[in-house]
Amino acid sequence: MATTSDLHGKWALITGASAGIGAALARELAANGAKLILTARRLDRLQALAAEFAAKGTETRIVVADLNDPSAPQQIFDATEGAGLVVDILVNNAGLGQYGAFVTNDAEQELSQVRVNCEAVVRLSRLFLPRMVERRHGWMLIVSSTASFQPVPYLSTYAATKAFARFFSLGVAAEVAQFGVKVSALCPGTTESEFFEVAGAGVFRTRNLQPAEVVARIAIDALARGRRTIHPKLSGKLTAFFVRFLPVTLITRAVEKYARPKDRA
Repeated sequence: MATTSDLHGKWALITGASAGIGAALARELAANGAKLILTARRLDRLQALAAEFAAKGTETRIVVADLNDPSAPQQIFDATEGAGLVVDILVNNAGLGQYGAFVTNDAEQELSQVRVNCEAVVRLSRLFLPRMVERRHGWMLIVSSTASFQPVPYLSTYAATKAFARFFSLGVAAEVAQFGVKVSALCPGTTESEFFEVAGAGVFRTRNLQPAEVVARIAIDALARGRRTIHPKLSGKLTAFFVRFLPVTLITRAVEKYARPKDRA
């Protein structure tokens, strides 16, 4: 049976690695003996993280890239697999959201969510997965969300992109399983990260935030074993189960009332 020991000595590429779940996933992979390629927009954070891993003996490379730029996935590929590094673990973690009414939100930020959360995931997957298929082994983790199981008013674009990510992951997983490649969708619930501040989505912050380290530990263990959908939090798993039995209009109406901005109340 596959275990995290299979990840030992493999190169793992993590997007959005500079903070939150991305940094936690990097630490968990390093704890299981993987070598790391960290990519994100902020050089200073990547350098600090790389220094942390180097001090612990983990071989680490960094690639500065902004996945809002359509050319960034090719840039990342050229600097890694294209330069001779065999990437056996691809973690599509980078993502962003924006809280507020769609009709008044910043339009460019809405489109950025589609580019980073969807387009970049497809581009990176298309670049790295064929090599894994050729080698007959590999792992890909796509970070989705419990928001992928129902519409989320005032996070409408974000939730839709995460639904795309989850279904994309499940479809590709079925395609490449015969070649020994494992693909998993990680669906965390409310997690300790910068998401709420960056997206301005404090209304969705709960008191029982799950530590990113716990999410990462569960995710990497499940990825190694080939679980296709990963629920690191019981409440998220229960939500995903029960929404299948309730009318989507009822759920959406309830969420809209809960999440409605004060200026629209």
